[in-house]
Amino acid sequence: MVGIGSKKDLSGQSALVTGGSRGLGLLIAARLAVRGCQVAILARDEEELDRAAQWIERHTSVVPLTQVCDVRDEAAVAEAVRRVSTEQNGLDVVVANAGVIQVAPVAALDADAFHDAMATIFDGAVQVSLAALPHLRESSAGGRLGLIGSVGALLAVPHLLPYSCAKAAVGALGEGLRSELAGTGVSVTTAHPGLMRTGSHLQAEFGGEASREFAWFSGLSGAPIVSMDAERAAERIVRALERRRIRIVLTPTARAADLAHGVAPTAVTRLAGVANRFLPAAGGEAGTEGRIRQGHALKDVPRGGWTEKVRRLGSAMNDRAARRYNQMTPGPPTSAS
Repeated sequence: MVGIGSKKDLSGQSALVTGGSRGLGLLIAARLAVRGCQVAILARDEEELDRAAQWIERHTSVVPLTQVCDVRDEAAVAEAVRRVSTEQNGLDVVVANAGVIQVAPVAALDADAFHDAMATIFDGAVQVSLAALPHLRESSAGGRLGLIGSVGALLAVPHLLPYSCAKAAVGALGEGLRSELAGTGVSVTTAHPGLMRTGSHLQAEFGGEASREFAWFSGLSGAPIVSMDAERAAERIVRALERRRIRIVLTPTARAADLAHGVAPTAVTRLAGVANRFLPAAGGEAGTEGRIRQGHALKDVPRGGWTEKVRRLGSAMNDRAARRYNQMTPGPPTSAS
């Protein structure tokens, strides 16, 4: 066993990324491949994984190992981690990235939406971490565990409450594991990205006035000043893993929000309440009451007025990112869909 920081170079190490078939997970896997890692990517959809493997090989000349795995299934996670460790002769780097985004006012959701977010984001991170830790402890390079949080973990974002709750739990998990693993040779890095241009608006799930929710979310998450280039975000996350940083917050907006919430949480909560007044109401659209709809089903829905103007102004780069990062095919539905 070696101490933390004994090997910064990731070349030749074994890496595993959950949610690695598209978006940020795909890009993190590619950045690890560029550094000379053997890479395995896990996701629920086999065809999507095949496309992701081809994408990584085309961009890095590395052929990744793929494994179909639902991170909500504890037994499946344990078996997937065991298989990757066996085929790649151990595990040195593990990134728990799999997640789901639900965008809707809380009045348009039920408890199942919260359960689904927690099962995928938090339970998934817990199950991957617990399955990987015995292998990471055996890493001759000193294991690295990466957990992907969010700015939503740092302050609750209106119309993203299930997501924020689950990501906040991931943040606590990362801090707690880092403390408990001190001196073991395993480091834990928790990354809290702000808005990124990953194309995830097409995979996100929308409720209430779904087409208007889709418009503001896709527009804001693709706005060039507010959001971050996804490849740059992935590079910074992998660099943080290399350097065994405890915590990283990406985008100036997210860092400012984190600082403001830490200094004046009451004021920030009140401001969030003001912002909420500008978001769509809880009423469902005709024929869709109570339904959660994926972004793919909403991207071509006709919209008038300011909502469509917001989408067109902000989402052009996000739409390009969706085409670039394997987001164009609808993913498997959650039980809330």
